[in-house]
Amino acid sequence: MPKYVDGYVLPIPKNVAAYQKIAKRASKIWLEHGALQYCESVGEDLSGDTPMVSFLKPSKAKPDETVIFAWVVFKSRAHRDKVNEKVMKDPRLAAMMDPKAMPFDFKKMIYGGFNVIVDG
Repeated sequence: MPKYVDGYVLPIPKNVAAYQKIAKRASKIWLEHGALQYCESVGEDLSGDTPMVSFLKPSKAKPDETVIFAWVVFKSRAHRDKVNEKVMKDPRLAAMMDPKAMPFDFKKMIYGGFNVIVDG
């Protein structure tokens, strides 16, 4: 069955506790509204000591920041659109989204929607 994934990369302060609290609440909201999976992970090996580009560079993370790599799985893009519409109207999410209280800068978040081509 084809799936659709929303992916996110964002720099946050290295003390991840405040972000993790928000992420746990967000996960519950997305799953209640129909997302198949919600996953957030924090950077552990971001050294960049390879010819590849570390997530630190494109996310413009500062020395006191680390990077979150996250994704939400849906049945399809249409399913994603329906779920996200419900999520965006959920008052619990609105209560968490005060820009002054956020532990990260929304403007530095990298985002995209993806069709899954391999799911093994």
